[in-house]
Amino acid sequence: MPQPEPVEALAESDKTPHESDKPLPEPVEALIVVDMQSAFFAGEGAAPHAAAVQARAEDLVDRARAAGALIVHLQNDGAPGMSDETGTRGWELHLNVEHGPREVVLRKTQDDGFAGTPLGELLTESGVRSLVVCGVMSEMCVLATSRSALEREYRVVLPHDAHGTYDVPPAPGETEGVPAAMASRVAEWALGDEVEIIAYAKDVPFQAPPAPPAPPGPAAA
Repeated sequence: MPQPEPVEALAESDKTPHESDKPLPEPVEALIVVDMQSAFFAGEGAAPHAAAVQARAEDLVDRARAAGALIVHLQNDGAPGMSDETGTRGWELHLNVEHGPREVVLRKTQDDGFAGTPLGELLTESGVRSLVVCGVMSEMCVLATSRSALEREYRVVLPHDAHGTYDVPPAPGETEGVPAAMASRVAEWALGDEVEIIAYAKDVPFQAPPAPPAPPGPAAA
């Protein structure tokens, strides 16, 4: 059985200044797993490199669990007729979830995982200030969720080999399509210098978030 084609690591010449000559990232406190659903990871409709992205996501989840980091699985509620239509087999999460206080599933209807969900409140309540993002699609939900996290002043780490998308078809007229790997790279570039892009998911360390501050007690008389 042929092995899945790996997602290529960033070449040194392809890196922007915030990606080159930097030490490995400091530990992160949360893992955001974006839309790892069967529509995109199983069967003929699977995204290119889906098996490789899945393997890296599973490794991230395993290590985040072991470290006591917060894990949030985002699950997109697709509209009727979409491959991830709510309640269909394609909508189901493709990764195993160990439900508990440190691992939760949040359903969403928009690209941005913060929009219309309690993700922001959950991160705040858990004392999280740094996170890593993986999953699909690079130029849609991964990009939108990462950008929203940056706007909220979270430290965001994006492993190049742990997110993916589909090939982009040609636009009308005399144009060429865009390979999936290139579309993913452009999505990274669009996030600017604030995001920490690293080549390999295996190099992301985790730690448990600090206990959030206790609410203030009643004022002294």
